Amino acid sequence: MSFEFIRKLPTPSEIKEQYPVPKHIAQLKAERDNDIADVITGKSNKFLAIIGPCSADNEDAVLDYTLRLKKVQEKVQDKIIIIPRVYTNKPRTTGMGYKGMLHQPNPEKKPDLLAGLIAIRKMHIRVMEETELMPADEMLYPENYWFLSDVLSYIAVGARSVEDQQHRLTISGVDVPAGMKNPTSGDFSVMLNSVIAAQAKQTFIYRNWEVSTNGNPLTHTVLRGAVNKHGQNIPNYHYEDLIRLVDMYHSTDLVNPACVIDTNHSNSGKMYLEQIRITKEILHSMRHSSEVNSLVKGVMIESYIESGCQKVGEGVYGKSITDPCLGWNESEKLLYDIAELL
Repeated sequence: MSFEFIRKLPTPSEIKEQYPVPKHIAQLKAERDNDIADVITGKSNKFLAIIGPCSADNEDAVLDYTLRLKKVQEKVQDKIIIIPRVYTNKPRTTGMGYKGMLHQPNPEKKPDLLAGLIAIRKMHIRVMEETELMPADEMLYPENYWFLSDVLSYIAVGARSVEDQQHRLTISGVDVPAGMKNPTSGDFSVMLNSVIAAQAKQTFIYRNWEVSTNGNPLTHTVLRGAVNKHGQNIPNYHYEDLIRLVDMYHSTDLVNPACVIDTNHSNSGKMYLEQIRITKEILHSMRHSSEVNSLVKGVMIESYIESGCQKVGEGVYGKSITDPCLGWNESEKLLYDIAELL
């Protein structure tokens, strides 16, 4: 086989021991996790705002951004729980390009997976310590989850991963909310099947162990739009889509029916400013229907300090080097608007 085995990496336990979560932060996280779980189960009527850069590519800029979120959270805490997107793995459709901080702690230098593992763990912990907000990340590589299992309060499984067996089974052993996105085809049944698998007890091989899980009752759906056979974007955040999902949930035995809506990607056609209008339409649909209001638990918003995006190496501080993001001024106003409209 044409594999070059470069070096053996530390185990998750070794990395966690070297870079532990401070005890007082672990306690805060446990409290925050309960608050977020209460939203998914319907015990709380607060709204989740999972917001942040498309890819967390620079620790200082990410901290600057999340400290701004902290100030907003203090003002909207009676209505909104802000979960900062600290996404350290970037899926690439062709396998080419910047794959996130896990691969490249410095986007302008060569990949270094060991340095990446350390960098992403340190960044997550720094966000937790300095902002007291508990982060979200994408599960792109299920076997890597254990490196971050004690720092994440929300996990997303992407459109290209949601049909994968290992992702579904791994989520069944996670104890925080996990959002399963619809596949790029837009098939709701595929998305719901992934939730069924993740909510069920499972037995499988994980990191060279035979493991069993109890199922994750906090697993839920995420609508992110679709792409048709002609490559055209098909939004699925409209009222009719939400009612359809309500009806499909009713035909299953799933617990905690819940949906988070991704306002970017194929829902916006990556036209980042559209996220403002889309969010407000979702809130209108929630006011229009009690069933939709019960189903929709929050939104995902791609946002950074500077609006738009740039190429790697252009050097604009706080500007995305992957998908275009909403700038801070628009993002701050949108968060306050959400609180007012709820």
